Amino acid sequence: MKLVVGLGNVGSRYAHTRHNLGFMVIDALAQQLSASSWKAEAKLKAAVATASIATPGSAAGPIILAKPDTMMNLSGEAVQRLMQHYRVPLSQVWVLADDVDVPFGRLRLRAGGGSGQQGLRSITAAVGADYVRGRLGISLNDRAVEPSEVYVLKPFTAQEQAQLPTLIATAATALAEQLATATSADTTFNLLPDVKNPA
Repeated sequence: MKLVVGLGNVGSRYAHTRHNLGFMVIDALAQQLSASSWKAEAKLKAAVATASIATPGSAAGPIILAKPDTMMNLSGEAVQRLMQHYRVPLSQVWVLADDVDVPFGRLRLRAGGGSGQQGLRSITAAVGADYVRGRLGISLNDRAVEPSEVYVLKPFTAQEQAQLPTLIATAATALAEQLATATSADTTFNLLPDVKNPA
């Protein structure tokens, strides 16, 4: 069993902001995997959907998809409850989150690593660091001009919004393929045709 968590902030105020890219991608992933409808689980502090996927040499296994209903910086509360409820080991937890240090149009998939943004820090503090991070680039902001905590809560630019459907669909496809492998690979994906040379 795998647990895939998309991070974001609940409420219409945040729905179209950069900080909610994790929500956007996990919605697309749920659709691609023909997951069940999202169901609010108050005791888990998350909305949950279920799907199944086969890995090499094994029958299809369950995947739990989740969107915490806490605010971003309290995401660890939901992830901890989800792991305990579904008995998912930390190595089988995947978290999708926006990242200001990754260019728009890229997805970096890594197992373990640093704390990252506030949602990832909350998760690491609650359950440990050895989970898979799907870092979704929201481009590089100039921190000298605008603090990251302000930047992430703004909508995407008009040009970025035009590219979002392709970015989100490509990210969902890449994640579905990676989830179907026996182990996660440290990989960088270009999600848009004009984004070259992943680093």
